[in-house]
Amino acid sequence: MAGEPQPDCLFCKIVSGEIPATIVRETDTTVAFRDINPQAPTHVLVIPRVHHPDAASLAAAEPQILADVLCEAGHVAADEKVDETGYRVVFNTGAGAGQTVFHAHAHVLGGRGLQWPPG
Repeated sequence: MAGEPQPDCLFCKIVSGEIPATIVRETDTTVAFRDINPQAPTHVLVIPRVHHPDAASLAAAEPQILADVLCEAGHVAADEKVDETGYRVVFNTGAGAGQTVFHAHAHVLGGRGLQWPPG
């Protein structure tokens, strides 16, 4: 069921502490950790503690938690000192967009030039 931990979800296991991650920030509603395959010098994932398969379903079910994710993305950028030079927040939705873990999450990318349009 949406919102509840899923036993086969990698990110739910990170939230529960079952799988280790390099945590950079935590709140009551979010966890932020370094991506294991970084695409930029700063590449941090911000996830909700509740399970929803993507950002759209999270927004529909729990818009305040999606707002918390986005707010934390800004805090991560400030902590990583990319807030003044520029950073990108990306939500991939669906396999065709590159989503590989179906637990809503935001990528915070920075620390290098980020071209547009993205590849």
